[in-house]
Parts: sequence; C-alpha cells; structure tokens
Amino acid sequence: MDYTHLGRTGLRVSRLCLGTMNFGPETSEEDSHEIMDKAIEYGINFFDTANVYGWGENKGRTEEIVGSWFGHGGERRERVVLATKLYGDMAEWPNNGKLSALNIRRACEASLRRLNTDYIDLYQFHHVDRDTPWEEIWQAVDVLVAQGKILYAGSSNFAGWHIVQANEAAARRNSLGLVSEQSIYNLLTRDVEREVVPVCEHYGLGLIPWSPLQGGLLAGVLKKEQKGSRRTTGRAKQALKTNRKAITAYETFCGELGSEPADVGLAWLLHQPVVTAPIVGPRTMDQLDGALRALDVELDAAALERLDEIFPGYQTAPEDYAW
Repeated sequence: MDYTHLGRTGLRVSRLCLGTMNFGPETSEEDSHEIMDKAIEYGINFFDTANVYGWGENKGRTEEIVGSWFGHGGERRERVVLATKLYGDMAEWPNNGKLSALNIRRACEASLRRLNTDYIDLYQFHHVDRDTPWEEIWQAVDVLVAQGKILYAGSSNFAGWHIVQANEAAARRNSLGLVSEQSIYNLLTRDVEREVVPVCEHYGLGLIPWSPLQGGLLAGVLKKEQKGSRRTTGRAKQALKTNRKAITAYETFCGELGSEPADVGLAWLLHQPVVTAPIVGPRTMDQLDGALRALDVELDAAALERLDEIFPGYQTAPEDYAW
C-alpha cells in the first residue's frame, strides 16, 4: 500500500479510503467487521463514515458498527485514521443538524459514543451551512481541538468559494482551517476541475473523491449487462443512455489496456495530483479485493490523453467558459 499526506498536513493516509456507507444498510455487522479487518491487512488505514449513515430510523448505525469493531481491540483504533461527518438532521427537533456551535458540540459527542473512541482524526462538514457564520463554526471547532476530541477539520460537497470563505475565516483566528474536501469526482463527473480542484491546490487541501466509479457506470456496466449480471434502473439508466457512446469507447479502451474498467477508473483518480484517496465503499469482500487492483495500474501520458478524449474534463475557471 502506498501512503500520502492528507493535504498540507503531516498526517499520512493510504491511497485508498475505506467508505463504510454500506455497513448496516447493505452489509451485516459481522461482514463489515471482516471487511475492516481485511482493509487493515491490506494496509488501508483511512476509514470514512458519517453520523447519518444507516439512514432513516437507523441513522448512526454505521458509526456503531465501526465502534463495535474498535471494541475488539488489537490496536484497531490506533491503526485507523478515522473520518466522520456531521450536518444532516439526526432528530426532528431544532438544533439537531447543520453547523451551529450547539450542534457541532452535540454531534461530536454523539459520534464519539457511537464510534467507541475518544477522538476523531478528521471531522468533516457534510454540506455547507449558509445560515451559520464561519466565526461561530471555527470557534466550536477550536474548542473541540483544544479538548482533544478532533484533530483536523474537512469539508464535503463545498463549492470553491465556500472553501475560500472557510479558510480565510480560519486564518483570521490563526486556526488551521480545512485540510480536505470530499467531492464527487470521476471520469464522468469532473465539474470540480473548474474551481474546487484549483482552490484545493491553493490552500493545500487533499481531495477525497466519492463515487469514484459513478455508481458503477465506470465499472464495466455494458459488459455486465451483456452477461445479465446487472440491470441498470432509475437515474443510472438515464445516465447510461446519455453517456452510452463514451462508456462504450471507455470499456473498449480498457480492454486494449488489459485492465478492468473499475481499475482504470480508480487509477485515473490516483494519477490526479490533488487527489489524496478515492473512497471505495465495498458491500462485499470481493469488491474490496477488486479495488486493490487499481493500485497496480499505471497510466502513461498517452493513456491519460485518451481518457480525456473519451471523457472531456474542464479547464480552470474562468478560462473554461471565457477567453
């Protein structure tokens, strides 16, 4: 396993991040524990979760599964760089969501209990809160850092100007500010290249892509449909219809490379300078095993150029849309 620094910090994390969103809703607690054990065996030390995972009446369940795994000992907690998130409403009562100082305090304490730990390595804002001033947010974060309950703060689903807002407010307080941004980013969805990627480079944030295979559309979906092992429905079906020509060319090119489409999709992200670690969210052990193959895929300049031809990206703003 290769490791890199999380943004401008001295914290070293694996080039793949284990996403836990399926733990509980899709994957049993026992199987989830086995997947986490195997991830550690493979050298993956970066785990991502969120307080709302489990969803609906089971919000918090995923954090509980991670916490019960930590409870087995064996230095499991010590070997993991633990990231979780807050923002979504956890109860139908005022101040149980978003980023007020009160909810930041309450949400952190609740996550610590569920996760069976006394600190969180990376505490992420799951969405921007347009109603709460950054001075209030950073005051609450600074208290948690001083108490040793969190070490770093990160964002998720932020626009470029939100990151600027956040880090300039932090600088005025002599605080570290955001050290990472978690965004949707893959060959099919490259919007962050306009402003989020440049601002991450400027402020030294590590980019943590979620949905690196666009819900499976970059994982050999056409080949799987032909074999009858996958049936695409809903929004994915429409996205496949819209992008069928490009996906067909992509799967053909992956065949020429001698690599599986899923491996190439992850490998492409690993070749992007600002990317720290794509999030892989396995439901099964086989899916975790498959993700590891991407670490061995080398894409030369010609291959990267061909992928850009199939899935055109964006220039930095404003050049992307102006002279």
